[in-house]
Amino acid sequence: MRIPSALTVVLLAVGLTGCGDGDTPDAAPASSAPAPVTGPEPGARDELAGLAALAMDRRYAALYSLTDGSGPAREVVAAVAADGTWRVDIPGGALGGTAGVTVIRVAAGVYQCTLSTPAQPVSSTCVRVAEKGDRVPRKYDPRVQRLFRQWLKVLTDQKQPLAVSAVQPLEGAQGTCYSVDSVTASLDAPIDVGIYCYAPDGLLTAARVDFGTLTLVRQVEGPATLQLPGPEVAGQPMGMTAQPTGVVPSA
Repeated sequence: MRIPSALTVVLLAVGLTGCGDGDTPDAAPASSAPAPVTGPEPGARDELAGLAALAMDRRYAALYSLTDGSGPAREVVAAVAADGTWRVDIPGGALGGTAGVTVIRVAAGVYQCTLSTPAQPVSSTCVRVAEKGDRVPRKYDPRVQRLFRQWLKVLTDQKQPLAVSAVQPLEGAQGTCYSVDSVTASLDAPIDVGIYCYAPDGLLTAARVDFGTLTLVRQVEGPATLQLPGPEVAGQPMGMTAQPTGVVPSA
C-alpha cells in the first residue's frame, strides 16, 4: 500500500499492521453502478440525522479510498482528535489534481497545507484560510473534508430542505446507506446530493457524491490532538485549478 503522508504513518500504523477489536476490516472497491433509490422516507431522515450526530462526536483516524473516474484511486486520510481538532489529507486535491493538500482545523483556525506524497515530496507549509468556525473559501476548497465535518451539521438539522431515503449499500460499504437529495432549486445547496453510508457508531463508511466515491479501508482510535504539519506562512493558498507552468504555489 502506498503511504500518502506522515499522518498515515503515525495515525494508522497500528491499523495497517494488524487489526484489533475496534478496527474496521478492509473494504472492497466501490461499485460504479448506482444504488436503487426509493421515495423519501421520514423515518430515514431521522435515522440519518441520528447517525450524523454520532459522527460529530466520534474521534478516529481513518484511511479511505477515493475514486473519481479520472485515474487510480487516491488514499485520503481523515482524523478527528479528542480535543476537536481535525485534519483531512487529500492527494491530488489542489491545482487541478497536480498537488496534494491538507485541510486542518486547530485552535487558531482552519488552514490549508501542502501535502507531501511519494510522487510529490515537499516540505509542508500552511496558510490560514478561515476562522475555526467558518468554511474554506470556495476557490481554495477541495470539498472532500466537508464529508467529515461541515456536512454533518446539515444532516443533523431537520430544518434543511433534504429528501432522504434508505438505499441498497454501496459495494464495500458497511452499515446503512441513504440517498440524500435537495428539495429546492438553489444553486448553493447546503450539501452535495448523493449517497452517504454510516456504521451504527457514526463512522462514515462510504459516500458517492459529485467529486467521487469514498470508501473506508481502515480506521483506528483518534489521537489526543492534531497540530499543523508545517510552519504557518504568509501568501495565497493553493487554488483548485491548475496553475500556468512555472508558477510555484504559496502554501
